[in-house]
Amino acid sequence: MAADPRRQSRATGLTDRLSERGALARLVEAVRAGESRVLVVRGEAGVGKSVLLDHVAGQAHGCRVARAVGVQSEMELAFAGLHQLCAPMLGRVERLPVPQRDALRTAFGVAAGPPPDRFFVGLAVLSLLSEVAGERPLICVIDDEQWLDRASAQALGFVARRLAADPVGLVFAARDPGAELAGLPELEVDGLPDDDARALLESALAGPLDERVRDLIVAETRGNPLALLELPRGLTPAELAGGFGLPGAAPLTGRIEDSFARQLAALPAGTRRLLQLAAADPSGDRSLVWRAAGRLGIPVQAGTPAVEAGLVEFGGRVRFRHPLARSAVYRSSSFSDRQQMHAALAEVTDPQAEPDRRAWHLAAATAGPDEEVALELERSAGRAQARGGIAAAAAFLQRAVALTVDPARRAERTLAAAQASLQAGAFDAALGLVATAEAGPLDEFQRARVDMLRAHIAFASGLGSDAPPLLLKAARQLEPFGVELARETYLVAWAAAGFAGSLAERDGLLEICRAVQALPRPGDPRPLDLLLDGLALLITDGHAAAAATLQRAAKMLTSIPIDDVLQWGWMAYSASAAVWDVEGMRAISARQAQLARAAGALAELPLYLNGLCLTTTWMGDFAGAASLIAESDSVAAATGGRNDPSVALRLAALRGREAEASAAIAGAIEQAAAGGQGLAASYAHWAAAVLHNGLARYEEAASAARHAISDTVFPWPSMWAWPELVEAAARGGDAELAGDALERLAETTQPAGTDWALGIEARCRALLSDGAAAEPLYREAIDGLGRAQLRPDLARAHLLFGEWLRREGRRVDARGQLRTAHGMLASIGMEAFAERARRELIATGEKVRKRTDETRDQLTPQEEQIARLARDGLSNPEIGAQLFLSARTVEWHLRKVFTKLGIGSRHELKAALAQHGQDGQPAWPGPQ
Repeated sequence: MAADPRRQSRATGLTDRLSERGALARLVEAVRAGESRVLVVRGEAGVGKSVLLDHVAGQAHGCRVARAVGVQSEMELAFAGLHQLCAPMLGRVERLPVPQRDALRTAFGVAAGPPPDRFFVGLAVLSLLSEVAGERPLICVIDDEQWLDRASAQALGFVARRLAADPVGLVFAARDPGAELAGLPELEVDGLPDDDARALLESALAGPLDERVRDLIVAETRGNPLALLELPRGLTPAELAGGFGLPGAAPLTGRIEDSFARQLAALPAGTRRLLQLAAADPSGDRSLVWRAAGRLGIPVQAGTPAVEAGLVEFGGRVRFRHPLARSAVYRSSSFSDRQQMHAALAEVTDPQAEPDRRAWHLAAATAGPDEEVALELERSAGRAQARGGIAAAAAFLQRAVALTVDPARRAERTLAAAQASLQAGAFDAALGLVATAEAGPLDEFQRARVDMLRAHIAFASGLGSDAPPLLLKAARQLEPFGVELARETYLVAWAAAGFAGSLAERDGLLEICRAVQALPRPGDPRPLDLLLDGLALLITDGHAAAAATLQRAAKMLTSIPIDDVLQWGWMAYSASAAVWDVEGMRAISARQAQLARAAGALAELPLYLNGLCLTTTWMGDFAGAASLIAESDSVAAATGGRNDPSVALRLAALRGREAEASAAIAGAIEQAAAGGQGLAASYAHWAAAVLHNGLARYEEAASAARHAISDTVFPWPSMWAWPELVEAAARGGDAELAGDALERLAETTQPAGTDWALGIEARCRALLSDGAAAEPLYREAIDGLGRAQLRPDLARAHLLFGEWLRREGRRVDARGQLRTAHGMLASIGMEAFAERARRELIATGEKVRKRTDETRDQLTPQEEQIARLARDGLSNPEIGAQLFLSARTVEWHLRKVFTKLGIGSRHELKAALAQHGQDGQPAWPGPQ
């Protein structure tokens, strides 16, 4: 056969790709040396990306090489690209942790099971690649990434961000890399320099070419090797000589396709038809193409002229010279011809082995509505969803909608497609499908679902105040069809109103709560019922009326099943938060984080990690909180989500590093204002109040606390801002403001009755008390907060007591409280408050040195968390499963931890961490 021009361009242009080859050589060497590397090779079609990937594979001596190629017509087949890459390694899948093994087998359709989270599949692939690389360094080469199915692209993007210490290299090539690869190292590939481009062009011509025409071709192709070789093909010597046959200023990709089309037109009719048939099947299965050709009456020998022309190879698989050749050939066929070809391919595709590919061919062969084909597509959508391929399920359902005549079935499939698109994060597509559903006849239940979908799209896409009224409308419409579904929607509406609204918009939340209270009371209330009823009472009647219901809900919410956790469990934390129950908050958030991990629900996991982080911060374990924030940020980045900064702001404020905290708080306030997110603004102002109280800037603290209270209709963090306002106003000399704040605080703490609530209230009352009345209140606060094990608040109580004693002239007594406060605050890491205590101690006549950072601060948050998990007895694979790392990466981090702490084994971790300020709490506490 003729030389493959794609490979000719490779052979000719590669010697000139010195910088690109150097970058790829460094990648291979790093992987051989035991390091991980990721590189995205980016450039237009035909510029030589594939040659560079071939070069990597050819130079990877001593490494195992795995390859995959994105195929445009396979973009709707979930995990098709990932299966192509991993298929040769599946013999190692039994070595993976059971949940990961099951997720991968389900995703690939080789075993039945619950639909796996797409990012959990990514974790399984990470473990598989690490396992394979343990025997020999591994280079994974993925060409045409822009055509990978979305599930595969997301999983591989996740893997690329989690590689750390495994000898694995990932090299992607893409014309325009997808969002899944955003931020990864890139290598931009441009056209050849003019001299090299001229040489390549001349090598492809049969005779001499006028210099002006040659330079015109070089300029128009911008040195693109494929274009240099293909554009002159099919032109006569006369057309080339004068330049009259050269394409005009159309996009380069289109001109290359036109060149392929000209080459196709020169072939016999039977050959053209065979190539069009091969282009219609993305599998590259030669026997399948021959069987389909037989049904269309195309003889096998029809392929010979195409092979001789170098357009295609019929080897082990059917391979076109370039993806642009395939697309040009497919587009050259008429619509009716395509239908015939897809029909033939559907007839010869095994319905048992390849049901989804067959369904897609049937759909492409169908000219008009066809219920049988629509039903096949619906079944394919169900299989895709069962494998975790939500985006693929949405695509199958959308095609089924187009083939459905019956109005009721069409509406049902449209709504199902909209729901799948919403779950896949394709909000614009989901809205379009909702509009399509609305345009047709709908029954009342379907209309309610339309409103619910529109509301959930608004809420999920962060449209601020748009979501609550839509959710309220949907919940009301759902009431006649199922109170349980209506109640779930009311709960989401309540949350959406709280996220978006300020106190000035309280009426919207009140309307939701009154609608909830108008519902019939369930005889045997579920946890959700108690939570919703308690939250409604909280808004309409206040804390005293709601406390008992919320406390009952909090107890039940510690044991809700995983389905409820993933559906509405992110609101379960609210019951405990509203009644000052830190143990309940900790138990619920720890269990939810564990369940989300076990289910592989990585998209939801940051919500639960943030809840656990907030309680961890309340308890004074700042290193643990920082580890959780780092993990949450990492998971959000890997899944393409955005992590809520509120808990990080809280931690930064308590640490008291002014420059760092102030910048983060200001940015969060600006972002919250732009997005209409009242709750986010309230959290940021609460953090500012804490920071300024630590810095003894009481006027600024009071202003921030007032904003925290007024910026949200949520009962928290506004109720947590009242103590900050009491302290700031009292220290700033505004007794009236402090007294009003104390009254409002007591409205929340008295009904709760917990050690936390009453300890905080006693501390605030002491601030406003004179003489003998203050001391017992400070001691009451210290006792209560001590029992609650809330170290930051306990330390602040000692500080305030010491400050009061000094002002009372009791310097010896003051020193005792201030020493305790300073020691606790410094060991916790509350630098601003510790400095405030230090200044007070100096004022009593005591000499106090500033503490320096200790060895523990040298550990990164991730190292801190790995050290804690290892201390708690978890193995490297178990730690890796929790933190979405490979076991080898965990081992690498532990070696760094041992070096920094000056120890040699896991057995020494407990003592080393305790010596450097660790309080001995487990890294992952279970429900209390």
